[in-house]
Amino acid sequence: MNAAGLVASVTFGGDAAQGAGFSVILIVRYLLETCSTVSEAIAALCRIPVAMAQNVTVLDKAGSHATVFLNPERAPFVSRTPACANHQEPGLSTGLSPRAASSLARQQAALRALASPDATLARVVEAFMAAPIHSRDRSSPTVYGAVYRPAALSVDYLWPGHVMSQRIGSFTPGEYVHDYGAATTGVN
Repeated sequence: MNAAGLVASVTFGGDAAQGAGFSVILIVRYLLETCSTVSEAIAALCRIPVAMAQNVTVLDKAGSHATVFLNPERAPFVSRTPACANHQEPGLSTGLSPRAASSLARQQAALRALASPDATLARVVEAFMAAPIHSRDRSSPTVYGAVYRPAALSVDYLWPGHVMSQRIGSFTPGEYVHDYGAATTGVN
């Protein structure tokens, strides 16, 4: 997140494609240094070549959001779906690999949590900290979650049983070590 309230989040794009382009980490740093709104970020993401398939979700303090699916082998695609996971194909349904099926299940669970008529921040966070969204699968684990509040310039980093909060303008140094235990070998 930057001081203008623009948030950028990255997920793996689910494709092993590689090509000539920039690392997504450099691209996100560029976005946060040069953009203030989702529309500015989308324009930048659509013009900068990326080296690997990545999904970049952006949110601004006005509430605008988008996910840009980046891939070195095809043009960027902009989605306004309010949740993404580790895939880029919107029509996934049959003949899925276990990894793609797991990604689709996580996205569908996130969308259900967000669309629930009784959704509150606490209930959405609870859903995001449970399977299938929170995964202990060694091949695609969830390391942590985050709740961004761009208008307040704050973020909560989430682990099961622990929250670390930070705010732009009043950063508090801290440390937290999470015990991830033994990761599972199956999809959960």
